[in-house]
Amino acid sequence: MLILSLHNERKVTKMKKLVSLLMALALIFALAGCGNQGGGDDTPKEKTSLSFADVGWDSIKLNNALAGLIAESVFGYTWQETPGSTPISHEAIIKGEVDIHMEEWTDNIPSYSPDLKAGKFTELGINFDDNYQGFYIPRYVAEEYPELKTVKDLADYAHLFPDPEDSSKGIIYGGVTGWEITDIMNKKVSLYGLDEHYNYFESGSDAILSAAMTSAWDKKEPIVAYYWEPTWLLGKYDFVLLEDEPYDSEKFYTGYGACPAVTVTIGVSNDFAASNPEYCEFLKKYKISSAIISEALAYMNDTNADYEKAAKWLLSESHPELINEWLDENQAAELKNAL
Repeated sequence: MLILSLHNERKVTKMKKLVSLLMALALIFALAGCGNQGGGDDTPKEKTSLSFADVGWDSIKLNNALAGLIAESVFGYTWQETPGSTPISHEAIIKGEVDIHMEEWTDNIPSYSPDLKAGKFTELGINFDDNYQGFYIPRYVAEEYPELKTVKDLADYAHLFPDPEDSSKGIIYGGVTGWEITDIMNKKVSLYGLDEHYNYFESGSDAILSAAMTSAWDKKEPIVAYYWEPTWLLGKYDFVLLEDEPYDSEKFYTGYGACPAVTVTIGVSNDFAASNPEYCEFLKKYKISSAIISEALAYMNDTNADYEKAAKWLLSESHPELINEWLDENQAAELKNAL
């Protein structure tokens, strides 16, 4: 009985050792598997399908189409757009729910600078920073009346812009009802004493405002109106921005001074920056201007082209120089072949 007991005890001991060994091997393989994800370190795995933020306006859709075209043609990605408001899309970049935001309007996102300092997302560079806005007059009016250069000069030219419903005053077409800038421009009219000479008309929609401007242009009539860049209208029609006092952040909301141009950057999630360095290198070189965006949007308005077709037209016919600015020699050749 003692011999049998010792024999059984040895079998149990061997079994325990075998189980321990198997568990240790399983742990080693598990750890090795974790280490191999993303290339043997903590780097996230490279994405093959890209998600671009879509905050709804024309210029970002065009920028997405341009960057998406290059993503497909040069880097072999697929891509899609994820709709959202300005704050929601910025938060989606931080959370990694969206990979790329082609238009981070930095002044319109209160948390932008703190989030960037805290390393919550990666900024790759400036997309454009020449997005002006204010009161515009047609080029033919500016050339006929060269002394009319500033907003304050409008006081002497009310007779050029008669209000069809009030013969005693001129009319200034303001922005869209409900926009903060519409209220600021209204305050400007009062602050500069222009309300003595003009009625300030708030447009019920962008369609009403743009219709007034295009109608005046077609008839070669004078008009003064608020508008902004980049837009199809200022890409198609030659309007001149009236000069104003230098921008003053403390006085701006009272109506004083010029509207500031906003720095619009390209942001990506931290994971995307780490896992897709080659495509991010292209995005670092990506830079465009309001004038070029407006030109492409005007092309769309004239031809009913979609954003993808406009992107191809812009790079193949209108501004092929952008290809060599954004891509290296081999990448540029690939894109040109694709176009």
